[in-house]
Amino acid sequence: MKAPIQETILSAPVTTSHSSDRSDAGHSPIQSPGKVKLFQCFASRAIQDLMNHPQPVEDLQSHLHAAIYWLKRAHDCSPDDGVSWGYSLKGAWRTSYRETSGYIAETFFDLAKYTQDIDAWQRAIAVSRWLVEIQDADGSIANTRYGQEGIVFDTGQVLQGLVRAYEETQDTDFLQAAEAAADWLVRVADETGRWTRNTHNGIPHVYNSRVAWILLWLNSICPDADRERVARANLDWAVSQQHQGWFEQCAFVLDVAPFTHTIAYAIRGLLEAGFLTNDQIYLQSAIEGADAVLQHVREDGFIPGQIDTKGQPAGSYCCLTGNCQMAIIWLKLYQQSGKAAYYQAAERSLRYVMSCQDIHTRDLNIRGGIKGSHPIWGAYTRLSYPNWATKFFIDALLLLARVQP
Repeated sequence: MKAPIQETILSAPVTTSHSSDRSDAGHSPIQSPGKVKLFQCFASRAIQDLMNHPQPVEDLQSHLHAAIYWLKRAHDCSPDDGVSWGYSLKGAWRTSYRETSGYIAETFFDLAKYTQDIDAWQRAIAVSRWLVEIQDADGSIANTRYGQEGIVFDTGQVLQGLVRAYEETQDTDFLQAAEAAADWLVRVADETGRWTRNTHNGIPHVYNSRVAWILLWLNSICPDADRERVARANLDWAVSQQHQGWFEQCAFVLDVAPFTHTIAYAIRGLLEAGFLTNDQIYLQSAIEGADAVLQHVREDGFIPGQIDTKGQPAGSYCCLTGNCQMAIIWLKLYQQSGKAAYYQAAERSLRYVMSCQDIHTRDLNIRGGIKGSHPIWGAYTRLSYPNWATKFFIDALLLLARVQP
């Protein structure tokens, strides 16, 4: 096993080459490459993964800075102030993704806070204002790929960005937008308070515990009995779906083993809700989930990309996004308990992601970015660099820097 990390990774801010020209009014998108260059990029990644040639793991600061640069590039490449879905064989730099732009705003705020990155602050404000602009009149957030109706999960993630923007700025525009989103989340809940409609694929999902957490976060600022009632109804249902650490109905579709990405969503929602309310039932459920995944961390940090409800691996690839998300959970539990196994699992899982991150390629479209899967043809966001993979990687490294022993 590698020696424990004993270095500080927070230092000078990272800016893109033209970030000083950026204004809140908008920016020019980066031109995407031609189809030949795009194919060559992903073909070379696939060959590299097929040959099992991991990238060398360097100092954490280098990996963090490369990831920050890529995330800012994803922001710059869109024609508006949202953050591009990411870079993919399915369309190079894709259009802005509302859902993940919501919680990426919080990452930019964190970069401003912990690295004194003024450029990141300006980006956080620009993204947050864009979220207000694209919010539907009823307070919801839709994913236009699936229609014009609001979606519970997407609305919850945008709510996260709006709440953080209000906390940072005290701008009431952000608070009004946040309350409108929260009120919509209450209205679309069923008679039991659960989100059984306006959901992805029209089915309830345990990972909406993450939405419940954000609803409780807003409720801590602007108390409202209905918001708390709905949040707790969904958290209580999530707990009821857990058996020996694993959750039923935690996947995007029924009867499919969930990705570690959605498993981590479910655990994180319960964990943060437990911290906010000091509810031991939610905290214990999160701990059981985190401990269950802990058993699947290999010595090199690999975690199976899908794990079924019996706790059996259901994929031979790694969902790198899930690795990063689980690292955040384990680091938060390490903060709470001091249990070394949590820190060790987080460190190993992040080192694995770093070994899959290319920080030296001349192709700026992928330099520093995190693939959805390793190998790149794995089932989770196949042949793509989704923005949220890099977002959670940055979040995890920022947290690691603050809690390392």
